[in-house]
Amino acid sequence: MDLPYIKRSLESVLKKAASEFPAVVLTGPRQSGKTTLLQHLFGSRCRHVSLEPPDVRATAAEDPRGFLELYPPPAIFDEVQYAPDLLPYIKERIDANRAKSGQYLLTGSQNLLLAEKVTESLAGRAAILRLLPLSRRETEGRSQFPLAWERKREASSRSTLAFGDLWKRFLRGGYPELAIQPDRDSSLWHASYIQTYLERDVRTLRQVGDLIQYQNFLRILAARSAQLVNLTDVARDLGVAVNTIKAWLSVLEATYQVIVLRPYFTNIGKRLVKTPKVYFTDVGTLCHLAGLKDPEHAASGPMGGAIMETAVLSEIVKTLTHRGLEPRVYFWRTMSGSEVDFVVETESGLVPIEVKLSATPKPAMAATIKNFQADAEGKATSGYVVHPGDIRLPLGSGVTALPFADL
Repeated sequence: MDLPYIKRSLESVLKKAASEFPAVVLTGPRQSGKTTLLQHLFGSRCRHVSLEPPDVRATAAEDPRGFLELYPPPAIFDEVQYAPDLLPYIKERIDANRAKSGQYLLTGSQNLLLAEKVTESLAGRAAILRLLPLSRRETEGRSQFPLAWERKREASSRSTLAFGDLWKRFLRGGYPELAIQPDRDSSLWHASYIQTYLERDVRTLRQVGDLIQYQNFLRILAARSAQLVNLTDVARDLGVAVNTIKAWLSVLEATYQVIVLRPYFTNIGKRLVKTPKVYFTDVGTLCHLAGLKDPEHAASGPMGGAIMETAVLSEIVKTLTHRGLEPRVYFWRTMSGSEVDFVVETESGLVPIEVKLSATPKPAMAATIKNFQADAEGKATSGYVVHPGDIRLPLGSGVTALPFADL
């Protein structure tokens, strides 16, 4: 039986890219729905082949021109990072008919090697887009619903979620398989996903030698989610070199498993050298690595705040990414310890966002946002205190308490 399809926000962007470029490269983590999306939009007119099986990969490597003759455009090639040497030959075929759009639709789950090869071979010929796991909007069938600060007026259609249901969703995360199969054991699914990720993605990258240590590294990052991450401390705890930890973190970022958040400074150079925070892209992955299976335990335990922050950041990043945009999100922290969880850089200014675990917002929760607004020298817009409850109310000049379900 065919599983139901969930409409993705990226659909219109993807169709536009395929109508304007000879090739489109769709990247994102494993199981985020890349193949399903391409087949849904283009499957009726494109041949499809996965480059992951060793025999298919070998054929592509041994006789790339013959392989492309076997699968002429328009074609969908999945997991193209397994056959990067095919890309120069795809370029050759594109250049023979440069004016024709939508010839090749390529997917990949490793940005580290793929981006380099695409830049070398398909510069100017390919649009590069990212598909992350489902946002809350997509899960609820409201994929075009704007973010809170983009609304010209209060939305006529609001989403409401009971507190317990919200935390159940956090535990499951946003991967499509779990969203369309609500009875499936999410803990077992995430365990299998992590193992597959380690075996298929991480093992192929030369920066990782010890998979057991790497899995320990994942758990340490989960425990330190939403905190300033001192890589020297992590290296000491694991008994490995700091450069190894840096390489491992780059692997996680390149395979779309984490978001590395840097502090906001007007001086962009400072953003790059200061201590970052690390969040998992999918809140379900975070909960699994933290060993959480019960919604009540997740909400009331020591990881509750980190889970809530991860859910908010994930929703913002997914929503913007699925419009074909590069999210510009930071955190703000002063030497005295005043901090705003997220600062979103938009065309209209800097949007400060605080995340609170309490479902009962109070004016005092807006204090650090007001500090940031004063410090930002007129660049800050109205701010938001996002919480898991269902109350929306003003918290003083320029700050609104906002339910997560209404973000």
